[in-house]
Amino acid sequence: MSSQDIPEENLPAEQDAHGAVGVADDKDPFADPGLPPHEHRVQDIDERAAKRSERTVAMLFTLSMLATIGFIAAYVGVPHDKAIFVFPIGHINALNFSLGLTLGVALFAIGAGAVHWARTLMSDVEMVDERHPIEAPPEVREKVFDDWKQGAKESAIGRRKLIRNTMLGALTLVPLAGVVLLRDLGPLPGTKLRHTMWRKGLQLVNMNTNEPLRPEDVAVGSLTFAKPEGLEEHDEEFQTEIAKAALMIVRIQPDNIKDKRELEWSHDGIVAYSKICTHVGCPISLYEQQTHHVLCPCHQSTFDLSDGARVIFGPAGHALPQLRIGVNEEGYLEALGDFEEPVGPAFWERG
Repeated sequence: MSSQDIPEENLPAEQDAHGAVGVADDKDPFADPGLPPHEHRVQDIDERAAKRSERTVAMLFTLSMLATIGFIAAYVGVPHDKAIFVFPIGHINALNFSLGLTLGVALFAIGAGAVHWARTLMSDVEMVDERHPIEAPPEVREKVFDDWKQGAKESAIGRRKLIRNTMLGALTLVPLAGVVLLRDLGPLPGTKLRHTMWRKGLQLVNMNTNEPLRPEDVAVGSLTFAKPEGLEEHDEEFQTEIAKAALMIVRIQPDNIKDKRELEWSHDGIVAYSKICTHVGCPISLYEQQTHHVLCPCHQSTFDLSDGARVIFGPAGHALPQLRIGVNEEGYLEALGDFEEPVGPAFWERG
Protein backbone atom coordinates (compact mmCIF):
# COMPACT_ATOMS: atom_id res chain seq x y z
CA MET A 1 0.00 0.00 0.00
CA SER A 2 1.44 3.39 -0.99
CA SER A 3 1.06 6.69 0.75
CA GLN A 4 -1.42 7.74 -1.99
CA ASP A 5 -3.82 4.97 -0.90
CA ILE A 6 -4.06 6.23 2.68
CA PRO A 7 -6.98 8.54 3.47
CA GLU A 8 -5.86 12.04 4.26
CA GLU A 9 -7.49 11.99 7.69
CA ASN A 10 -5.19 9.07 8.72
CA LEU A 11 -2.00 10.89 7.78
CA PRO A 12 0.05 12.77 10.39
CA ALA A 13 -0.85 16.43 10.63
CA GLU A 14 2.54 17.55 9.28
CA GLN A 15 1.96 15.94 5.84
CA ASP A 16 -0.32 16.58 2.93
CA ALA A 17 -1.91 13.85 0.80
CA HIS A 18 1.25 13.51 -1.31
CA GLY A 19 3.55 12.91 1.64
CA ALA A 20 5.26 16.28 1.36
CA VAL A 21 6.22 18.07 4.51
CA GLY A 22 4.69 21.50 4.89
CA VAL A 23 2.95 23.51 2.19
CA ALA A 24 4.96 25.05 -0.59
CA ASP A 25 5.04 28.78 -0.49
CA ASP A 26 6.83 30.80 -3.16
CA LYS A 27 7.33 33.62 -0.69
CA ASP A 28 9.03 31.43 1.93
CA PRO A 29 12.14 29.57 0.63
CA PHE A 30 12.25 27.51 3.82
CA ALA A 31 8.68 26.17 3.52
CA ASP A 32 9.76 23.28 1.26
CA PRO A 33 13.42 22.31 1.74
CA GLY A 34 13.16 19.61 -0.92
CA LEU A 35 12.78 16.53 1.28
CA PRO A 36 11.79 13.33 -0.54
CA PRO A 37 8.23 12.08 -0.10
CA HIS A 38 7.65 10.41 3.25
CA GLU A 39 7.54 6.61 3.15
CA HIS A 40 5.22 5.03 5.66
CA ARG A 41 6.34 2.07 7.75
CA VAL A 42 4.33 -1.10 7.88
CA GLN A 43 3.42 -0.28 11.49
CA ASP A 44 1.82 2.96 10.31
CA ILE A 45 -0.47 1.02 7.98
CA ASP A 46 -1.06 -2.35 9.66
CA GLU A 47 -2.20 -2.30 13.29
CA ARG A 48 -1.26 -5.99 13.62
CA ALA A 49 2.32 -5.12 12.79
CA ALA A 50 2.17 -2.31 15.34
CA LYS A 51 0.94 -4.78 17.95
CA ARG A 52 3.84 -7.10 17.13
CA SER A 53 6.28 -4.25 17.63
CA GLU A 54 4.56 -3.34 20.87
CA ARG A 55 4.95 -6.91 22.15
CA THR A 56 8.61 -6.94 21.09
CA VAL A 57 9.33 -3.73 23.01
CA ALA A 58 7.44 -5.05 26.04
CA MET A 59 9.40 -8.31 25.84
CA LEU A 60 12.71 -6.41 25.91
CA PHE A 61 11.64 -4.34 28.92
CA THR A 62 10.47 -7.50 30.68
CA LEU A 63 13.80 -9.15 29.90
CA SER A 64 15.52 -6.17 31.53
CA MET A 65 13.44 -6.62 34.67
CA LEU A 66 14.26 -10.33 34.87
CA ALA A 67 17.96 -9.61 34.33
CA THR A 68 17.96 -7.03 37.13
CA ILE A 69 16.34 -9.54 39.47
CA GLY A 70 18.99 -12.05 38.36
CA PHE A 71 21.73 -9.52 39.16
CA ILE A 72 20.41 -9.10 42.71
CA ALA A 73 20.02 -12.87 43.17
CA ALA A 74 23.58 -13.48 41.91
CA TYR A 75 25.01 -10.76 44.16
CA VAL A 76 23.36 -12.33 47.20
CA GLY A 77 23.58 -16.01 46.36
CA VAL A 78 26.72 -16.71 44.30
CA PRO A 79 29.82 -17.42 46.45
CA HIS A 80 32.57 -14.87 45.86
CA ASP A 81 35.26 -17.57 45.61
CA LYS A 82 33.49 -19.93 43.20
CA ALA A 83 34.97 -20.39 39.71
CA ILE A 84 33.31 -21.62 36.51
CA PHE A 85 34.67 -22.63 33.10
CA VAL A 86 33.63 -20.39 30.21
CA PHE A 87 34.81 -21.35 26.71
CA PRO A 88 37.12 -20.03 25.32
CA ILE A 89 38.12 -17.80 28.25
CA GLY A 90 38.76 -20.58 30.76
CA HIS A 91 38.08 -20.52 34.48
CA ILE A 92 36.72 -17.20 35.74
CA ASN A 93 35.09 -15.95 38.91
CA ALA A 94 31.43 -17.03 38.91
CA LEU A 95 30.22 -13.96 40.81
CA ASN A 96 31.93 -11.47 38.49
CA PHE A 97 30.67 -13.32 35.42
CA SER A 98 27.07 -13.50 36.63
CA LEU A 99 27.02 -9.84 37.74
CA GLY A 100 28.46 -8.61 34.45
CA LEU A 101 26.16 -10.80 32.35
CA THR A 102 22.92 -9.92 34.14
CA LEU A 103 23.63 -6.19 34.42
CA GLY A 104 24.73 -6.05 30.78
CA VAL A 105 21.53 -7.77 29.64
CA ALA A 106 19.40 -5.46 31.81
CA LEU A 107 20.94 -2.29 30.35
CA PHE A 108 21.04 -3.62 26.77
CA ALA A 109 17.39 -4.69 26.86
CA ILE A 110 16.26 -1.22 28.00
CA GLY A 111 18.29 0.42 25.23
CA ALA A 112 17.14 -2.03 22.56
CA GLY A 113 13.53 -1.66 23.63
CA ALA A 114 13.71 2.13 23.49
CA VAL A 115 15.35 2.06 20.02
CA HIS A 116 12.82 -0.43 18.62
CA TRP A 117 9.96 1.62 20.06
CA ALA A 118 11.27 4.81 18.46
CA ARG A 119 11.95 3.22 15.06
CA THR A 120 8.70 1.31 14.66
CA LEU A 121 5.97 3.04 16.67
CA MET A 122 6.89 6.65 17.33
CA SER A 123 6.31 9.23 14.61
CA ASP A 124 9.13 9.35 12.04
CA VAL A 125 7.87 12.35 10.05
CA GLU A 126 10.64 14.68 8.97
CA MET A 127 10.31 18.12 10.50
CA VAL A 128 12.03 21.34 9.51
CA ASP A 129 12.78 24.04 12.04
CA GLU A 130 14.45 27.32 11.18
CA ARG A 131 17.37 28.59 13.21
CA HIS A 132 16.39 31.08 15.81
CA PRO A 133 18.09 33.26 18.44
CA ILE A 134 19.32 31.65 21.64
CA GLU A 135 16.83 33.45 23.81
CA ALA A 136 13.43 31.86 24.08
CA PRO A 137 10.52 34.28 23.70
CA PRO A 138 7.11 33.31 25.05
CA GLU A 139 5.85 32.02 21.71
CA VAL A 140 8.87 29.68 21.41
CA ARG A 141 8.31 28.28 24.88
CA GLU A 142 4.68 27.75 24.01
CA LYS A 143 5.75 25.95 20.83
CA VAL A 144 8.12 23.70 22.83
CA PHE A 145 5.31 22.71 25.15
CA ASP A 146 3.04 22.07 22.19
CA ASP A 147 5.73 19.97 20.50
CA TRP A 148 6.24 18.01 23.68
CA LYS A 149 2.53 17.32 23.97
CA GLN A 150 2.42 16.37 20.31
CA GLY A 151 5.39 14.03 20.78
CA ALA A 152 3.76 12.39 23.78
CA LYS A 153 0.61 11.94 21.72
CA GLU A 154 2.48 10.50 18.75
CA SER A 155 4.49 8.11 20.95
CA ALA A 156 1.14 6.57 21.92
CA ILE A 157 2.43 6.06 25.45
CA GLY A 158 -1.08 6.61 26.75
CA ARG A 159 -2.62 4.17 24.30
CA ARG A 160 0.19 1.57 24.32
CA LYS A 161 -0.24 0.67 27.97
CA LEU A 162 1.72 -2.56 27.70
CA ILE A 163 4.84 -0.69 26.55
CA ARG A 164 4.38 2.05 29.11
CA ASN A 165 3.96 -0.31 32.05
CA THR A 166 6.84 -2.61 31.13
CA MET A 167 9.13 0.37 30.42
CA LEU A 168 8.33 1.89 33.80
CA GLY A 169 8.96 -1.49 35.42
CA ALA A 170 12.34 -1.86 33.73
CA LEU A 171 13.42 1.70 34.55
CA THR A 172 12.29 1.22 38.14
CA LEU A 173 14.12 -2.05 38.70
CA VAL A 174 17.45 -1.42 36.97
CA PRO A 175 18.62 1.23 39.52
CA LEU A 176 18.30 -1.46 42.18
CA ALA A 177 21.48 -2.98 40.76
CA GLY A 178 23.39 0.10 41.91
CA VAL A 179 21.55 0.25 45.22
CA VAL A 180 22.44 -3.35 46.03
CA LEU A 181 26.14 -2.55 45.48
CA LEU A 182 25.94 -0.11 48.39
CA ARG A 183 25.72 -3.12 50.71
CA ASP A 184 29.51 -3.39 50.88
CA LEU A 185 29.92 0.21 52.06
CA GLY A 186 29.02 -0.77 55.61
CA PRO A 187 27.39 -3.34 57.83
CA LEU A 188 23.99 -4.73 56.95
CA PRO A 189 21.15 -3.88 59.31
CA GLY A 190 21.06 -6.42 62.10
CA THR A 191 23.30 -7.65 64.89
CA LYS A 192 26.52 -8.53 63.05
CA LEU A 193 28.58 -5.85 64.81
CA ARG A 194 26.84 -6.29 68.14
CA HIS A 195 27.93 -9.88 68.73
CA THR A 196 31.14 -11.91 68.56
CA MET A 197 32.05 -15.61 68.66
CA TRP A 198 32.02 -15.62 72.45
CA ARG A 199 29.24 -17.60 74.08
CA LYS A 200 28.70 -19.41 77.32
CA GLY A 201 31.06 -22.36 77.78
CA LEU A 202 33.77 -21.34 75.27
CA GLN A 203 37.24 -21.66 76.78
CA LEU A 204 39.79 -18.85 76.70
CA VAL A 205 42.77 -19.94 74.59
CA ASN A 206 46.21 -18.31 74.85
CA MET A 207 47.04 -16.57 71.56
CA ASN A 208 50.74 -17.45 71.80
CA THR A 209 50.64 -21.08 72.98
CA ASN A 210 47.23 -21.98 71.50
CA GLU A 211 46.44 -23.76 74.79
CA PRO A 212 43.42 -23.24 77.07
CA LEU A 213 44.11 -20.94 80.00
CA ARG A 214 43.92 -21.93 83.65
CA PRO A 215 43.70 -19.31 86.43
CA GLU A 216 47.20 -20.21 87.59
CA ASP A 217 48.55 -19.39 84.11
CA VAL A 218 47.74 -15.70 84.65
CA ALA A 219 50.13 -14.00 87.07
CA VAL A 220 49.35 -10.78 88.89
CA GLY A 221 50.48 -7.82 86.80
CA SER A 222 50.81 -9.81 83.58
CA LEU A 223 49.01 -9.15 80.28
CA THR A 224 47.83 -12.15 78.27
CA PHE A 225 46.02 -12.15 74.94
CA ALA A 226 43.31 -14.75 74.33
CA LYS A 227 40.95 -15.96 71.61
CA PRO A 228 37.83 -18.15 71.59
CA GLU A 229 38.18 -21.90 71.64
CA GLY A 230 37.91 -23.39 68.14
CA LEU A 231 39.12 -20.32 66.24
CA GLU A 232 42.22 -21.24 64.24
CA GLU A 233 44.46 -19.04 62.11
CA HIS A 234 43.87 -21.15 59.01
CA ASP A 235 40.10 -20.59 59.21
CA GLU A 236 38.65 -18.54 56.37
CA GLU A 237 36.88 -16.19 58.78
CA PHE A 238 39.77 -15.91 61.25
CA GLN A 239 40.62 -12.26 60.58
CA THR A 240 36.96 -11.22 60.66
CA GLU A 241 36.25 -13.01 63.93
CA ILE A 242 39.46 -12.21 65.79
CA ALA A 243 38.96 -8.52 65.00
CA LYS A 244 35.90 -8.65 67.26
CA ALA A 245 36.72 -11.42 69.73
CA ALA A 246 40.36 -10.68 70.74
CA LEU A 247 40.76 -10.46 74.53
CA MET A 248 43.14 -8.92 77.06
CA ILE A 249 43.50 -11.01 80.23
CA VAL A 250 44.88 -9.21 83.29
CA ARG A 251 45.06 -10.32 86.90
CA ILE A 252 44.52 -7.59 89.49
CA GLN A 253 44.33 -7.93 93.24
CA PRO A 254 40.57 -8.00 94.03
CA ASP A 255 41.05 -5.23 96.60
CA ASN A 256 42.33 -2.94 93.82
CA ILE A 257 39.25 -3.38 91.61
CA LYS A 258 37.06 -0.31 92.03
CA ASP A 259 34.07 -1.24 89.85
CA LYS A 260 31.59 -3.62 91.50
CA ARG A 261 30.34 -5.17 88.25
CA GLU A 262 33.91 -5.68 87.08
CA LEU A 263 34.64 -7.61 90.25
CA GLU A 264 31.53 -9.76 89.83
CA TRP A 265 32.41 -10.55 86.21
CA SER A 266 36.00 -11.53 87.04
CA HIS A 267 37.43 -14.70 88.56
CA ASP A 268 39.77 -14.28 91.50
CA GLY A 269 40.92 -10.90 90.15
CA ILE A 270 41.30 -12.12 86.55
CA VAL A 271 39.48 -9.69 84.24
CA ALA A 272 38.87 -10.07 80.51
CA TYR A 273 38.40 -7.02 78.30
CA SER A 274 38.17 -6.48 74.56
CA LYS A 275 41.54 -5.82 72.98
CA ILE A 276 39.99 -3.57 70.33
CA CYS A 277 40.28 0.15 71.05
CA THR A 278 36.97 2.00 71.01
CA HIS A 279 38.46 4.89 69.05
CA VAL A 280 39.27 3.52 65.58
CA GLY A 281 39.70 -0.19 66.32
CA CYS A 282 43.46 -0.49 66.87
CA PRO A 283 44.72 -3.45 68.95
CA ILE A 284 45.70 -2.40 72.48
CA SER A 285 49.04 -3.84 73.52
CA LEU A 286 50.63 -1.71 76.29
CA TYR A 287 49.94 -2.34 79.99
CA GLU A 288 51.17 -0.44 83.05
CA GLN A 289 51.31 -2.93 85.91
CA GLN A 290 51.29 -0.47 88.80
CA THR A 291 48.50 1.81 87.55
CA HIS A 292 46.48 -0.94 85.78
CA HIS A 293 46.25 1.31 82.74
CA VAL A 294 46.31 0.01 79.16
CA LEU A 295 47.39 2.25 76.31
CA CYS A 296 46.43 2.14 72.64
CA PRO A 297 49.62 2.79 70.61
CA CYS A 298 47.78 4.44 67.72
CA HIS A 299 46.35 7.57 69.34
CA GLN A 300 47.27 7.11 73.01
CA SER A 301 43.76 6.40 74.32
CA THR A 302 44.22 5.17 77.89
CA PHE A 303 41.86 2.92 79.86
CA ASP A 304 41.81 2.05 83.57
CA LEU A 305 41.30 -1.72 83.88
CA SER A 306 40.78 -1.44 87.63
CA ASP A 307 37.78 0.84 87.12
CA GLY A 308 35.64 -0.75 84.42
CA ALA A 309 38.17 0.07 81.67
CA ARG A 310 36.88 3.63 81.55
CA VAL A 311 38.64 6.18 79.34
CA ILE A 312 41.01 8.41 81.31
CA PHE A 313 42.86 9.96 78.36
CA GLY A 314 42.70 10.20 74.60
CA PRO A 315 40.06 10.32 71.87
CA ALA A 316 38.27 7.03 72.63
CA GLY A 317 34.59 7.61 73.20
CA HIS A 318 33.65 4.89 75.66
CA ALA A 319 35.04 2.16 77.91
CA LEU A 320 36.30 -1.21 76.71
CA PRO A 321 33.63 -3.94 76.81
CA GLN A 322 34.21 -6.57 79.52
CA LEU A 323 33.66 -10.30 79.03
CA ARG A 324 32.18 -12.18 81.96
CA ILE A 325 34.34 -15.22 82.76
CA GLY A 326 34.45 -18.19 85.13
CA VAL A 327 36.09 -21.60 85.53
CA ASN A 328 34.66 -24.83 84.13
CA GLU A 329 34.73 -28.28 85.73
CA GLU A 330 38.13 -29.02 84.20
CA GLY A 331 39.66 -25.92 85.76
CA TYR A 332 39.94 -23.83 82.59
CA LEU A 333 38.83 -20.24 82.18
CA GLU A 334 35.66 -19.98 80.12
CA ALA A 335 33.28 -17.29 78.90
CA LEU A 336 29.88 -16.97 80.56
CA GLY A 337 28.36 -15.23 77.56
CA ASP A 338 29.12 -12.62 74.91
CA PHE A 339 30.05 -8.97 75.38
CA GLU A 340 27.05 -6.91 76.41
CA GLU A 341 28.24 -3.88 74.42
CA PRO A 342 29.40 -3.71 70.79
CA VAL A 343 33.15 -4.14 70.40
CA GLY A 344 35.38 -1.45 68.93
CA PRO A 345 34.54 2.04 67.65
CA ALA A 346 31.05 3.49 67.73
CA PHE A 347 28.82 2.94 64.68
CA TRP A 348 25.49 4.41 63.62
CA GLU A 349 23.30 1.60 64.97
CA ARG A 350 24.75 1.98 68.41
CA GLY A 351 22.32 3.42 70.95
